[in-house]
Amino acid sequence: MKNLMSIALALICGGLLAGCSSSQDSGASNAAAAQQAQASEAAQKLDTYRQLLRIHNDQMAVTMGHDILDRYPHSAAATEVQQTLPAIEQRWKANSEKARLANLWWYQVSPMEGGTQSTAAIYSSQPGGNDRVRLVLRRHTAWGQNAFLFGSGHGFVCRGNCTIPATFDDSHAAIKAFAPPTGEPALMIRDDKAFIAKLQHAKKITMQVTTVDGEKKETLVYEVAGFDPAKWLPLPKGKKK
Repeated sequence: MKNLMSIALALICGGLLAGCSSSQDSGASNAAAAQQAQASEAAQKLDTYRQLLRIHNDQMAVTMGHDILDRYPHSAAATEVQQTLPAIEQRWKANSEKARLANLWWYQVSPMEGGTQSTAAIYSSQPGGNDRVRLVLRRHTAWGQNAFLFGSGHGFVCRGNCTIPATFDDSHAAIKAFAPPTGEPALMIRDDKAFIAKLQHAKKITMQVTTVDGEKKETLVYEVAGFDPAKWLPLPKGKKK
């Protein structure tokens, strides 16, 4: 009887040990399978990242690169991405900012009373919304070249000639201007040639004006770095400049 009990106990223990061993093997196998699946996913994403680099799609490459680094930080794919992503991201940000600044400007050639006009215009970054003020560069076949501010309110305080305190980046300037006698909510810049020359070398222009509405002091800010002189078409030959 005693022998029978010993044999039964041995069989039970053996079964338990076998079960423990089987469970450990299964756990290790599952972990290995999960690790292999992650490596496979990382490799597939890396292949996509490489293709995006080849076609110069920087925006999607940056997105994919960060996805690889976030999800598979210790993978071979992440190691490869880290070698190229910083430069790609820097280039993408620089190009995005360049495009943003260029898109602030709009250009138009259209019939205008007395002839044809070519305009380049940009809205103020500050103030924004309904209080924005346009900065307009205009060439007209009869009126010649002008640079002026055009608001949406009742205009600006400028009795006779007035001076607009301004900055071109870090350089201070005093801009001579006058209000048009026809009553438009505008300020005409006296020396348009000098103003435009400075604008083409500036990134940001600020101008201090006083509005008719309550004689409120206002700072106008223009991000002008995206101006493209080639898109502001010149007057036809033989016309007034």
